Amino acid sequence: MESIFGEDRCEELRDLSVVNLIVSIVIVIGMLISYLPQHFRIISRGTSEGISPYFILLGTTSATSAFANILLLPQSRQDVACCKELETLHCVAGLLGIAQLGVQWICFTFIFVLFLVFFRYNPAHDPDSEELAEEEGQPRWQTALLVASLTLLHGLAVIVITGILSTIGKDHLATWANVLGVMAALLAAVQYVPQIWTTYHLKHVGSLSIPMMCIQTPGGFLFAASLFARLGWAGWSSWGIFVLTATMQGLLLYLAIYYEIQNRNGLVKSPIETLPPSHLHANGFDDDTPGRYTSHPETYAHSPDHLQTILDRQDSDAAAETTPLLKPGGIGDPHRNFDTNRG
Repeated sequence: MESIFGEDRCEELRDLSVVNLIVSIVIVIGMLISYLPQHFRIISRGTSEGISPYFILLGTTSATSAFANILLLPQSRQDVACCKELETLHCVAGLLGIAQLGVQWICFTFIFVLFLVFFRYNPAHDPDSEELAEEEGQPRWQTALLVASLTLLHGLAVIVITGILSTIGKDHLATWANVLGVMAALLAAVQYVPQIWTTYHLKHVGSLSIPMMCIQTPGGFLFAASLFARLGWAGWSSWGIFVLTATMQGLLLYLAIYYEIQNRNGLVKSPIETLPPSHLHANGFDDDTPGRYTSHPETYAHSPDHLQTILDRQDSDAAAETTPLLKPGGIGDPHRNFDTNRG
């Protein structure tokens, strides 16, 4: 029975549809291009600020599950087996559905890597820095570490379970593929919820790329239609992911464009913009923020308690400073008398 199904499937792949081939190639190229604005925005800004760590976690694990799902579907495995009998062009055309999800997984995983590389964290030993991070709605380094750990553990678990079933339980691979498909769909369904909340809370897009979403939102529906044409209703666990994702992404795109227009018109200010500059960023990322030894700390304090904290910190640092040049307000040795009228 399986051999008959395999022969029928190989014959379908030999009957190459030029239109479907062109659409599939366009989707693969378009998917790759659609992620480039997001990669470039994070790198050019030098920060992943504005991107929810939970969005990264859910998105990466969903993409991993979706890619593993289509690799393990009986139809996909048969397509790979048919490549032994098909010409190169027909083989490539038959594997384009797998390639599409592979490119999507690689591109989102790269966003995950960029998020960690350009993540701006606050030192754990600085309680004022942690407090400021909470006020600005920025994730702490512990959150980034948690996201990285869970993402890697999920990928490792998928690889190990798939390897075990491929060795001693091939009859259960189809069931495992559907489990991965359901997992990917559930993760995709809630993937944009934390990002929507983050964007709503910050009232700006940060390092989130609007051009990426403008390409991917309609592209997601087109991609789902392409997978539906290839896999039919039996592949619901694959193409259903992208229907959910495109819908949620469309909502996020609307929110991002709304705040971008409002910010350009000066009608909305984000919580970060409403806070005065903080000395805690001194010698860090903002070159326009004076250092901890500023002679006007009251300008940068947003409350009397905050001002007292700055003054106490200056006194403490000054007492421990061994280089007089760096003492607040001082240049050179503060004990030296520069009176030139002395004989």
